[in-house]
Amino acid sequence: MRLGVLDVGSNTVHLLAVDAHRGACPLPAHSHKAELRLAELLDENGAIGPDGVDRLVSTIADALQAAEDKGCEAVLPFATSAVREATNADQVLGRVKSETGVDLEVLTGEQEARLTFLAARRWFGWSAGKLLVVDIGGGSLEIAYGIDEEPDAAVSLPLGAGRLTAGWLPGDPPDPIDVRALRRHVRAEIARTVGEFARFGSPDHVVATSKTFRQLARLTGAARSADGPYVQRELSRTSLEEWVSRLAAMPAERRAELPGVSAGRSAQLLAGALVAEAAMDLFGVETLEICPWALREGVILRRLDQLPTS
Repeated sequence: MRLGVLDVGSNTVHLLAVDAHRGACPLPAHSHKAELRLAELLDENGAIGPDGVDRLVSTIADALQAAEDKGCEAVLPFATSAVREATNADQVLGRVKSETGVDLEVLTGEQEARLTFLAARRWFGWSAGKLLVVDIGGGSLEIAYGIDEEPDAAVSLPLGAGRLTAGWLPGDPPDPIDVRALRRHVRAEIARTVGEFARFGSPDHVVATSKTFRQLARLTGAARSADGPYVQRELSRTSLEEWVSRLAAMPAERRAELPGVSAGRSAQLLAGALVAEAAMDLFGVETLEICPWALREGVILRRLDQLPTS
């Protein structure tokens, strides 16, 4: 069957159409993406403004048309931190429902972490042992750990690259004082969670998902996306640390010229790098591997697991 998963994230609205059935690897068939940056469209009261809601409704309608055009039998729609934390979330969801017919499932941060962990577990398999999975989104950071398909510990922190850029790094390039303040904030937030994971012991394998980690890995020499999902890609803490100071000194326009960095995400890359560096340092990770599957694949896998076996 062909399924569409509609991801209303803090940066983008992304429809991924896949050919999938239970017990098989979901195969991507089509991708339809639009950058909205909902996390940056919140007003001083934390609400998504009228223009933002208009754009969201229109973008979802376009995605539904793309899903129909590509023959999707069903669409699995969900929203993450930008909608979850908006003070007018109920009104936004109501308008999306009334104008598009889409009933967005608003995932909790812990659900995001658990579904991303499921995707990573299925990708690497049981032989990977105890997994530590880290994901940096536009609005939040998810961390999960475990040996089974359900993690033993899962947390979500308000440390997304888009959120932090908008709230902490107004300059371009940013003021070094602001960078230092953000670094302290990020490390203090992550450090509060380390003990929750440490009691389970050291992981056998550390993996990361998300566009931020893929871009950072590409900067440090990992293979291009065009080389396919089955090429092993790693990110070392030493290489990342060397890039953080370089990114801090660059304006967003210059970052966009770097290998693997998109113009739309270049402004957020420094904040994402600070989060990645802090997570690797505080969890004692020297090298991690990039996982090509993440939240969207987790949502698909959950749906397939719920289908009848016959």
